[in-house]
Amino acid sequence: MGVCEGHRTALALTRRPRLPNRPTAMTTDTNKKDAAAPGAAGGSKDVPKDAAKDAKKADDKPLEDELSEEDQQLKSELEMLVERLKEPKTELYKPALETLRTLIRTSTSSMTSVPKPLKFLRPHYGDLKEVFEKWPESEVKRFLADILSVLAMSYADEGARDSLKYRLLGSAEPASSWGHEYVRHLSAELIGEYDSLSEKEESTEHILKQALEIVPFLMKHNAEADACDLLVDIEALDKLPEFVDKETYTRVCLYITSCAPYVAPPDDITILKTAHTIYRKFDQFPSAVQIAMKLNDRDLIKEDFEACSDPLVKKQLAFLLARQFIHIEVEDEEINEILNNTRLSEHFMTLARDLDVLEPKTPEDIYKSHLENIRAGATTNVDSAKQNLASTFVNAFVNAGFGSDKLMMASDEGNWIYKNKDHGMLSAAASLGAILLWDVETGLTHIDKYLYSQDDNIKAGALLAIGLVTSGVRNESDPALALLSENVNVASSIVRATSIIGLGIAYAGSSREEVLDLLLPLVSDTTLTMELSSLAALSLGLVFVGTCHGDITSTILQTMMERDDTQLKDAYARFMGVGLALLFLGKQEAAEAPVETLKAIEHPIAKQVEVMVDIAAYAATGNVLKIQKMLHHCNDHLDAEKEDPGFQAFAVIGIALIAMGEEVGMEMALRTFNHLMHYGEPVIRRAVPLALGLLYASNPIVNLLDLLSKYSHDNDHEVSQNAIFAMGLVGAGTNNARLAQMLRQLAAYYHKEPNHLFLVRIAQGLVHMGKGTLSINPFTNNRMLFSPSAISGLFVVLTAFTDAKTFIFGKAHYLLYFLVPALYPRFFMTLDENLKNLPVTVRVGQAVDVVGQAGRPKTITGFQTHSTPVLLSYTERAELATEEYISLTKTLEGFVILKKNPEWMDEDNSN
Repeated sequence: MGVCEGHRTALALTRRPRLPNRPTAMTTDTNKKDAAAPGAAGGSKDVPKDAAKDAKKADDKPLEDELSEEDQQLKSELEMLVERLKEPKTELYKPALETLRTLIRTSTSSMTSVPKPLKFLRPHYGDLKEVFEKWPESEVKRFLADILSVLAMSYADEGARDSLKYRLLGSAEPASSWGHEYVRHLSAELIGEYDSLSEKEESTEHILKQALEIVPFLMKHNAEADACDLLVDIEALDKLPEFVDKETYTRVCLYITSCAPYVAPPDDITILKTAHTIYRKFDQFPSAVQIAMKLNDRDLIKEDFEACSDPLVKKQLAFLLARQFIHIEVEDEEINEILNNTRLSEHFMTLARDLDVLEPKTPEDIYKSHLENIRAGATTNVDSAKQNLASTFVNAFVNAGFGSDKLMMASDEGNWIYKNKDHGMLSAAASLGAILLWDVETGLTHIDKYLYSQDDNIKAGALLAIGLVTSGVRNESDPALALLSENVNVASSIVRATSIIGLGIAYAGSSREEVLDLLLPLVSDTTLTMELSSLAALSLGLVFVGTCHGDITSTILQTMMERDDTQLKDAYARFMGVGLALLFLGKQEAAEAPVETLKAIEHPIAKQVEVMVDIAAYAATGNVLKIQKMLHHCNDHLDAEKEDPGFQAFAVIGIALIAMGEEVGMEMALRTFNHLMHYGEPVIRRAVPLALGLLYASNPIVNLLDLLSKYSHDNDHEVSQNAIFAMGLVGAGTNNARLAQMLRQLAAYYHKEPNHLFLVRIAQGLVHMGKGTLSINPFTNNRMLFSPSAISGLFVVLTAFTDAKTFIFGKAHYLLYFLVPALYPRFFMTLDENLKNLPVTVRVGQAVDVVGQAGRPKTITGFQTHSTPVLLSYTERAELATEEYISLTKTLEGFVILKKNPEWMDEDNSN
């Protein structure tokens, strides 16, 4: 079913059902009289009463059929004209047809009634068809065909497509001359005929010709959606750009790009390419680049970027590319700085100053323990080392990007590290990387001293910190590569592990060949532990995310075939699968080859990896068939002793990964998860909270918070632990007060459970991440694009939580730092032409879907007016509140360059 049919079905569902005929005042009165008549209740009087009713009906009939004098005259005239066409006098045909045409065209109709001439010609439709068949081929016959085409709109049999039949036999006068309703009816018949001919593999040239005559009329009369639907359904969308003008292109492009997710491949690609062509036709480079990024076409992005001649617009394009971490080699130093995100830290500090949140926060400021309702004297067997570790993470997340804190960089610098045990020191040292995020120069100065520590854990943590501090920022001197590459092959396994991870995080999405040369040998080296090989594969997946890199794919598959069963049973083996899956992120059909290869591996891990590759390939596509496939995986009730049910956890996460970013899909997935929680096996139930966390990352909707709160008290410890962490993900960076209160209650509830309390603390840190200025939601550009490195980071963290006992509560809690590639300020900052902060008034409100709406509808509702920079939540959108400036991009989020509006006049000065 094409887009057009889908919309028509939706429309049919929303139309009000026709009410049954209401009794007229006359019939109501009659009934009252009958009821009041003497003996009405008696059975013997029934017959005469019915007879009276029948008589009354007979009297009413002529009243209903009675026409006004004007209508009677029109009816007689039409009947006379039809009679003339039946007569043998050929010279009368043309005048009669012209009069008929004039009467039909000049008639008016309301929304609910058929035009009078069409109504009166109904009994003669069959006669006119017979007349048409009898006439020889001539101009007059073609003239009659035009009129029959219009009549067929109302009176032809269902599915007969007579309007189109007579239109093709007619005089080829413009369809628009018969009005809008006729054009819409004709386009529906054209689509039906096209489908019918395509099935028979017959020529459709004449259909295309007719359609292209209709499209300009639809475009001129605010029916752009109908024009697009028609061209999509007859597979001629490539013809659309020639009919679009400066007035209609925005509405057309908005409509077709909104349709793309609902169209089967490869039509969705055609739609996006058409939108790209239209944007390029009108020199709308920012919008064109956004479409090119959605298509994931590096060559097209580069072509758009280089084709832009305006230096200011080019800088705006650089900001758009930098947000997606896409790098293009350019000569211009200033544009290079933007593409490298070099000034991101500086701009973030401007935002912090503006919002007055520069003051570092301690974990206790977040916990607010004095509000926790714990009875005095209640014994707590809380592991202090575990609580210190939790405080380390909270401190790192809350002060992320601010460059200062009160634990790691206070006067007694370094002491906090020693308040942690063994591997806890690793995470403590690594937390510096998160606190100094994006500020490479200052960050390296602070981290440097820990690189020379004698303790392997502290050194490993410092190496991971280097990877974190350079996440999302390119630096010409490549400090991460220089410092980490030296430690990839040292003796200490923990130092090697964090160096490998550090490289993955630092160069996520950059496709750096140097990283490939360093790490690929580690993947294939079967003498190495599974942990190191898997982490090397994971880092390569992050660096080459969405590239389908052949060498890495074949090496990972080869390694999985060569490793013996005991090694593949290792908990870390799943990360090798994640590495492989990330290579195919968003690549859809391209993932079929590795999936087939995995079927040849007999170990249970192959099934897990197969599901991972499948879900990553269709991430954020909303592909219904793949979601159904994942639900089929969840349907099996497996015997854990005979078969490993691990793959089912990834199938659940996969439902969220595929459905995310598309409103209807997200709602449907939420309902599905409710069913899985009721009827699923334990492994499925444990994964549901994680999937919910991914689906609504940094988007705390009320009903979901209540749901997760319920799951956080579940009898199954792993379900409740994952639910607590999911609460952190859902509220990440939002400062949501309701969620903060829920987590304080959970801290009191689980004060005797160290693992639960540890996660409650982590969740509290996530909710207040960046003091409420950061987001981990991977979607950008009005939810049109997703950041591959952000989705990758989230996916890795959720994978770690599928076995939290081994990783998060074991020695690999540092995997939580994979959230760092997903971190980004959720701001909207306006810059002037010199890229300096330019405060302007903006309106911020809830985003409204305006696709296909007539006129110039408001894009936001319930807005408040602020001065930039401002924070935007997942569902909010901004628009400029002043006409003094013009924005260079239509998407107002992140960095937006403004230029003075040449037509603007200051009212105060003009007086």
